Order: sequence, then C-alpha cells, then structure tokens
Amino acid sequence: MTAIHRTPSRGLASLLVPLLAGGLVVLALGVYGRAHTPTGHAVGVAGFSAALPMKAWLTTGALVLAFVQVVSALSMWGRLGIAVPPGVHRWSGRLAFLLTIPVAFHCLYALGLQYDVPRVLAHSLLGCFFYGVFTAKMLALPKRDTPGWTLPVFGGLAFTALVGLWLTSAFWFFTAVGIKV
Repeated sequence: MTAIHRTPSRGLASLLVPLLAGGLVVLALGVYGRAHTPTGHAVGVAGFSAALPMKAWLTTGALVLAFVQVVSALSMWGRLGIAVPPGVHRWSGRLAFLLTIPVAFHCLYALGLQYDVPRVLAHSLLGCFFYGVFTAKMLALPKRDTPGWTLPVFGGLAFTALVGLWLTSAFWFFTAVGIKV
C-alpha cells in the first residue's frame, strides 16, 4: 500500500472556494437583512397560531435533527462503536436544513437584521454565520484533497451556530412566552 502524501498548501488551497463562497453568503445575508425594509408581516405560518411559534418549533425540529447529525457523524467516523443505518446522516441533514428555510425566510423578509437588542443581534449574526458555514461545508464535501479536519470542523461550527440560534430564539420564546403551537 502506498502512502498518500498531502501537501499542506494543496489541502488548504482546496478550501479557498468553499470558504470564499461561505463568506459571501454571510455577507450577502447580512447586507440584505440590513438594507431590506422589513415587512413586519408573517409568512407561511400554516398549521401554527403565529410566526413565533412556527419559528420556535421548526428551529427545535432542526436542533433535534442536528443532534442526529452529530451522533451519525460520530458513528460514521467510528467514534461510537455503534452503526447508524446508511443515509441517516444525509437525510437528517437535509431535513434539518429544510426546516430552517421558512424560519430564515421569515426572519429576513419580515424582520431583517436587527442590532438594537443584544439577543436579537446575536441571533441575526448567528443566522448569517450558519448559512455561510453550511455553504462552505457543502462545497467542501465533494473535494477529496481537503484536510481531514475540514468536515468535522465545518459540521461542528454549523451545529454550534444552530444551537446558538435555538438558544436565542426558540429557547427564549418557550421561556418568555410559553409553549404554544
């Protein structure tokens, strides 16, 4: 068996496009969120009493699926000693991402990027960061010459951002307003 020698600069160079694209997503969402005049109108709350419960529950669903992502990733990398069925990681990630789309759309369209309240500022910035790091991870995924730490770090950052988003939104809603549907 021959050893594969990766040159550090080659592996890092392969991250240039994913990182630039992720950075552009962060910047574009932030600029749009700040420049766009928020409508203040709820969008797509079918099945929910209002926009805030919809966002809280969809974000909670995404968070639960993010935990599935962590467990299935650890299993795929042989860190748990248990096998997770094939496709669980991929499909839980897809579903988690899909659950975030109506939430992000509502946040950007109806509310915009806000900076008056520290919790809301943190939430706005975490939202932009989440989509940027998610973009970088998805673009780095098919590249075989990236450093071995790429996917765990990008995945960990996406997970951390999603936890932060949940804490600054759904957790806040459930503790300040109550559990409503």
